[in-house]
Amino acid sequence: MIIDTKGNTTIITRERASVVDMVQRITKEYDSFSHNNIIVNLFSIEGLTKDDLNEFLLVSKKHRTAKHSFVIVASNIDFTAVADELVVVPTIQEAHDLVEMDEIERDLGF
Repeated sequence: MIIDTKGNTTIITRERASVVDMVQRITKEYDSFSHNNIIVNLFSIEGLTKDDLNEFLLVSKKHRTAKHSFVIVASNIDFTAVADELVVVPTIQEAHDLVEMDEIERDLGF
């Protein structure tokens, strides 16, 4: 897992760990980036399923409740099958754009 922080956004990219292992590590190290927006880059995973994405539900809910963005980047997934509580986009650029829009909304009090 590669963790890269730029400004107020932390990008977590999968290297070799399974999705379950990745979620466990994010949960374990959560305090170190809990005040940043989080982008989880799963773009490189072939055969990603909605069940894989659902592994992120708890950490996503916790992070979004704390008024921070939690966005997952995944390709080759049926976006209509993804749980409504998760924010999933197909590209890293869309993830950055979404984080920026969320920041603007929070600044405006929405």
